[in-house]
Order: sequence, then structure tokens, then C-alpha cells
Amino acid sequence: MHLTIREALTIYPLTEAKLVAGKQGDSRIVKSVNVMDAPDIADWTKSGEMLFTTAFAMKDSPQETVNLLRKLNERGAAGLGIKLGRYWSELPQMVVEEANRLHFPIIEMPFQFTFSDQMNALFNAEYRRNTQQLQSVLEKQKKLMQFGLKQDDMVAMFTMISSIVGYPMAVIGTNGQILFNTSSWSNDQLQMNWPWKRKAGWVYTGKDRAYRVALTGQVDEGLGSLLIMPDAVLIANVEEGLFQQVADILAFHMGFTFRSHMEETAQRDLQNGLARYLERGTSLEAFMEQAQARGVNLFGGAYQCVIGKLRSNQGAKLTEESIAAQLKELKRYMDAQPKSSSLQAQHFGLKDMLFSIYTANTPATFPEEQLSQMLAKYAADTSGLKEADGVSFYVSPVKTKPNALREAYLESLETMTLSSRLGLCDRVLQYETIEFAHLFQHISSETMEAYCTKILRPLLEKDAEYSQEMIRTLEVFIRNDGQVSEAAKQLYIHRNTVTYRLEKISDLLQVDFKKVNDLLKLKAVFLFRQFLHARI
Repeated sequence: MHLTIREALTIYPLTEAKLVAGKQGDSRIVKSVNVMDAPDIADWTKSGEMLFTTAFAMKDSPQETVNLLRKLNERGAAGLGIKLGRYWSELPQMVVEEANRLHFPIIEMPFQFTFSDQMNALFNAEYRRNTQQLQSVLEKQKKLMQFGLKQDDMVAMFTMISSIVGYPMAVIGTNGQILFNTSSWSNDQLQMNWPWKRKAGWVYTGKDRAYRVALTGQVDEGLGSLLIMPDAVLIANVEEGLFQQVADILAFHMGFTFRSHMEETAQRDLQNGLARYLERGTSLEAFMEQAQARGVNLFGGAYQCVIGKLRSNQGAKLTEESIAAQLKELKRYMDAQPKSSSLQAQHFGLKDMLFSIYTANTPATFPEEQLSQMLAKYAADTSGLKEADGVSFYVSPVKTKPNALREAYLESLETMTLSSRLGLCDRVLQYETIEFAHLFQHISSETMEAYCTKILRPLLEKDAEYSQEMIRTLEVFIRNDGQVSEAAKQLYIHRNTVTYRLEKISDLLQVDFKKVNDLLKLKAVFLFRQFLHARI
């Protein structure tokens, strides 16, 4: 454990505790936690140890407590947690003064929680923090490895090795393709008698010769062959050994790139399989078999589908190349985030959007709130993409059966479409938010306008300024599901003012806000007004 007192007090249930003395020592490090049940505990205390006590051993002598604080301070203890209410109702003043003088933290522990509750909370928090740090280090190592072994850097690596060897050389790929060649040999010479056996040795073409070595990966995977064309007539055995070392180095680096390329190819094939299924070009069973063959388990439990869409800057038009590059960057960012203990995700690039399937790791209820918070973080973190104005996410309802995947995709797509049509600016938008709009979107403008006028006529006949203010109040009230406080907050007025206006509106429109039918009518009115505004 390696928490400061200050950090420990941010962990529930220690958030209910109070630092009542020695506040200047809140940066002391808590390395371990123990329960104090004997007066001579100081003799056994370790540096960085935090002690919890009910004050039983010190209840009769505040002076002994002062002496204990001095000993604990000398031993390097982190602090003392005292549960008041059983033996002490409050800390003696002389104890508080001594703790302040020593900058030795004393915490008043919450009485309703056991010591084991609080100790477990600290250990669990430290475990989570260590796990996150390890995950962060692993992700950084992965990024560094990917950066250092990009396929674009292969030619530079070949060139550098060729200059070290000092002889012309060629690298032939797994299918006989020429990856690199600084020799005078033609393509036909290089590919003569292909495919080759893996045995190393000299090969000849006319008067020319080359030393050929198979490039073999770590799991005996064939990566191609290396040919070195020395200009010397006599080559020492040690140089043949050097050629083998060169082949081993090349195979080591190419192996990473090869596997990365294969992973990208497999991911691309899976994306194409998903696209075919969503476009009804293949069955769900065929797509799931393809996913399982690649070790991808999409439906371990309940799931939600999410479409991530780039938001273009005002006046800027994103090219296909720019969209593809930024979606790749978005996917890389989302893959690199610390993994959730309750969710797993698979991301697929589909045309100009990113399609994600989030699956619950347990058969229990799907953590919808956690996913919404995660997507909101992604949207905030990616607001500074190079050419786009960030990302918006459109979320389907929770599904429990694999055969609802296409339905979830279409619901996410419909959420995105209606969001654009209605001019909604939400960075994370749930299907439930626009489901009502989905039902009524095909009603004619004339019918919508007539219905709005019919319902709102008593308000519209009033003074224009008064009418506009009251309709705005009603709209915000309906949009917030009848929450007066939330409506007042968004309108920047007192909730009593909202209540007063709603009473007036209720009388004018002859509606009762407690009746579902009346609320549905008003919901439809403001939805129609949105559609009418969007059609102008």
C-alpha cells in the first residue's frame, strides 16, 4: 500500500471520517493498516503503519495517549484512527494539541462502519490503483512496440542491415514477392525455383551466387528468405554464421510486423463479415462462426451497440481519407483505454463510422450508466481531433439475444439520423431519447402544424412576448420529464417561478400535468415543432 492520508480520506467509507487533528501531516504515507488493542502497540508499530482503535486502551489517561502519540511519531507511524462514541465522546484537548504540534494525523472514524470495512476499502483501492498502473504501463509498452515496428520502417531496417553487412542483399516474402533488393539480380533470378526449402546454403544463377537463409518466426512460421550476394570469391565460415545472425534479427522484427499485419487482415475480414450481415448479405450464424474462429466472443451476455460518428467543423468537409485516418485514431484510442471489469468491447470500422458492441461480462443487468459515462469521457477526450470537431456516440437499447444485433445497429443508425435531422447537439444520445420522434417522423408538415396550433392556440393568442416565454417554459419542462427543478436550472429562474407559470399554462390549455394523456399530447406538440423547424 502506498496512499497518503489525504488520498485515504477520499475512499469510501473513509469519506465519512474527519481529520480532527494533525492536519498538516495529511501527506504522510500509509503503507499498512492495523488495529490497536494494547497500550504497548507503539513497540510493534512499523513505519508507515496506520492504527485504528476504539480508544479502549487509552480511555482512562489522556496523558498516556499523548505519550503514545510521541512514540508512534518516532516510529514513523502514518496516523491514528479513533472511533468515538463508545469510550470517548470527543478527543481530549491535550491530545489534539499534541497531535497538531507533531503534525500527527488523528482521524475520527465513522461509528457505523467496522474497522474491517474500512481496511478492506483501503486495500481494494490500492489494488485497483496498482492494476490500473500496470495496465497503463502495458499499454504504453504496446504502443512503443507498435511504433518501433511499423511496416513503413521495414525498408529503412533492410537498408541499415545491408549497409552493416557490406554486401548486396535481397529479402523475399512468404509468397515469393520481392520486399527489398540492392543486388544486380533480376526478379527472375531472385525467384528462380520458387518455392524453396528452408535449408540454408549457396544458390547459383549463371556465374552469380548468393547465400540463402530462411526467415523463420518464433513459432516456426515462415516469413520468407534472405539472400546475400558477396563479391568475394572465398567466404569464411564465420561470415556464413554472420549471415545466419542477420536472418535471425530480420525474422525477429518481421515476426512482429507479420503478426500485426495478420491481425489487421483478420480484423478487416471480420469487419467485412459484419457489414455483409448488417446488409443482409449473409446470416448471423456465418458471422458468429467467423468471429469465433478468430477468438472473438461477441455475445457473452446482454449488450448495447454504439455508433461513433465524427463531427465536422463548421464549413469543413472531411475527405474519405481523413475520415478513415481519424476513425483509425479513434479506435486506437478506445482500445488503449483501461479495460472495464464489467464490460468488454469490439470495435469495427463501417464506412464513415465506428460501430462498437459492448457486452456485459456477467449475466447480471447491463451497466448502462457506466457505458454512458465511458462514452462521455471518450467524447470529451477526442474533442481535439485534427480535422473533426470531436465525436458523437449513438446508443441502442440493451439487447439480450444475438439475433437482435441488426435491430440494435438500425436503432443506433436511426438515433444518429434523427439527431442530425432535429439539430440535437448531444455528444452521447440514447435511442430512448428519440424513440418517440421515430414513431411520428413520417407525419405530414400540415398535420403537425395543425395539431400544434390546436393544442397551443390559447397561448398563441396571447401577447407575443408572453406567449414565447410561456411556451419556452413548457417545452423545457416537458423535455426534462416533468422535473421542475431541472427546468428551472436550465431556464435560469427560480423553481417557484416555473411552478407559477405551469399553473397558468394548465389553466389556459386545460391540461393536467399529472395525467399521462395530457403529457403525451404536449410531448407530441414539441416533437412536431422540432420537425417543423428542421424542415424549414
